[in-house]
Amino acid sequence: MTTKNYKDLLAYQKSYKVAVLAYRVTSGFPPSEMYGLVSQMRRAAVSIPSNISEGYRRGSQKEYVQFLRIGLGSNSELETQLCLSRDLGFIGEDEFKKVYELNEEVGRLLSSYISKLEGKA
Repeated sequence: MTTKNYKDLLAYQKSYKVAVLAYRVTSGFPPSEMYGLVSQMRRAAVSIPSNISEGYRRGSQKEYVQFLRIGLGSNSELETQLCLSRDLGFIGEDEFKKVYELNEEVGRLLSSYISKLEGKA
């Protein structure tokens, strides 16, 4: 780990922004979705930077990769939930595109970090 702090990682910074955006876009969802998509999307979005930070602090590369993989899984969950939200008409195309594209970038960054840490890059 060559960075001094997990907050220096681009994937952390961008995933934190995804979490903030997820909270903002879900604030306009119907009340009937509070315990459905709203809850699921918020948990998945928060899980991404949370796992990056927790894994970084664990101190071993093996655990760090494991937590990055968990974050990547949450990233994929959020992707599906964003698509459902758009297709159900809960978010508009512009909001969708903004969050979706940033989330995709986070996924690419996490995949790259994992590959580098595992010596595949």
